[in-house]
Amino acid sequence: MSVKTLGFIGLGLIGGSIVKTVKRIYPDIRIIARSGRQTTITQAFEERLIENEENALITDFADCDVIFLCTPVQQNLSYLCQLKTVIKPSCILTDVGSVKGDIHRAVTMQGLDSYFIGGHPMAGSEKTGLSYATAYLLENAYYILTPTPLVNKYKVLEFTEFIRSLGAIPLIFESGAHDTATAAISHLPHVIAAALVNFVRQSDDDAQNMKTIAAGGFKDITRIAASSPVMWEEICLSNREKLLFALDDYQNCLSQIRADIAASNAAGIRSFFQSAKNYRDSLAVSPAHGARTVFELYCDLMDKTGEIATVAAILAKECINIKNIGIIHNREFEEGVLKIELYDQKAYDSAITLLQKYSYTVYER
Repeated sequence: MSVKTLGFIGLGLIGGSIVKTVKRIYPDIRIIARSGRQTTITQAFEERLIENEENALITDFADCDVIFLCTPVQQNLSYLCQLKTVIKPSCILTDVGSVKGDIHRAVTMQGLDSYFIGGHPMAGSEKTGLSYATAYLLENAYYILTPTPLVNKYKVLEFTEFIRSLGAIPLIFESGAHDTATAAISHLPHVIAAALVNFVRQSDDDAQNMKTIAAGGFKDITRIAASSPVMWEEICLSNREKLLFALDDYQNCLSQIRADIAASNAAGIRSFFQSAKNYRDSLAVSPAHGARTVFELYCDLMDKTGEIATVAAILAKECINIKNIGIIHNREFEEGVLKIELYDQKAYDSAITLLQKYSYTVYER
């Protein structure tokens, strides 16, 4: 795909990460941006990520080959009308929202179907803002595309390959199928995580004993509860119907296991956990159309000063970049004291070999 100029409306975690990825892979591509805060534009300009020092006007996007809408869902909708009279005929208009129904309906109302290829990079963090954006956030992450039926198939093919060139794994979904899937595997888990955190908060005693020992499995399962409340308010309202269906089905699952526990139904309880284990274990197997997306290893660590720094230095000496590192305090469900997350398969394999060479016991995930 021949891209000379990209436009970004919104430079948060996702928009900023796409910009940084493009600059890493295609340094000659010209990028302009608009943000709700001039300070974000100033930061991006000073980091040489974008061309404009002042906030871009809507008319400045007239020459863009692709325009990424990276603001919250409802704000993205408001920009469609403004861009309608500006974009050139060959432009691709896309977004990065995790809900597709509203924006596809708005695209149709504005007569922009032939321009629009919806996008949902399935990567992120509980952190927000350009400061947390990275040039590797898309690496080996699924990037779902939801083209309208009227967009040129050649455009779809070109844009798909462009997304693939950024290190992501593009998948093409119909917009309704996308929202049904994300309601179950993304939106519902966020609701569950927030509900579980609120339940523990309300149930804790004055000494906060629950909070003190909340680690390991609890922190893993509730990490996403730290995400932006404003963003999740919008997502819940935008994908309201499909999320409600998912919640109803989930409540039925809880009711069934509650009934089995109340009846001391050992077989039912075991079946509940066994079927969940079987399906969860199957997620660890890389699908035929994709690649592994999480590169975590655990290793034993001696309790002495500087040991974490020693491990980090061993990896740094071989230019292995660490994405995340931390001590696991509650290890009921994890082997190893130190958790290390890497960016890609090559770094993961090299780190295992190197740490084993230095006699560390490594547990692979």
